[in-house]
Amino acid sequence: MIGVDTNVLVRFLVHDDEEQFNRADRFFTERTVADPAFIALVVIVETAWVLRRRYGSDAAAIAHAVMALMGADEVVVQAPDVVRRAIRDSQGSGVDLADAIIAQLGIDADCDYTVTFDRRAAQAPGMQLLK
Repeated sequence: MIGVDTNVLVRFLVHDDEEQFNRADRFFTERTVADPAFIALVVIVETAWVLRRRYGSDAAAIAHAVMALMGADEVVVQAPDVVRRAIRDSQGSGVDLADAIIAQLGIDADCDYTVTFDRRAAQAPGMQLLK
């Protein structure tokens, strides 16, 4: 298994630099079930942030990209249940995927809730606005 950094995943998804896309595409094409790519939660969070802030992707496009990765047999995503629940919570709610993942990790850690100053993030299950 080989880990993937955010910059490789972003180049693969957005195809905005031909040379780097080709290298990333070759890397992913070479992965197999026996030798998969590993994508850590922090990479999912960073990728969602970059896609939204830098490339203007909406929540649906980001969720679709992440779900496609999770559906690939040659890719292992850390804590896939957390990511699936976070995608569910972020769809249609205006909550960023990164914030939904933070909330879901808190739930999995048996937190009563996770505090935030971000009003939008506070809409995620498991998050509360710190007053």
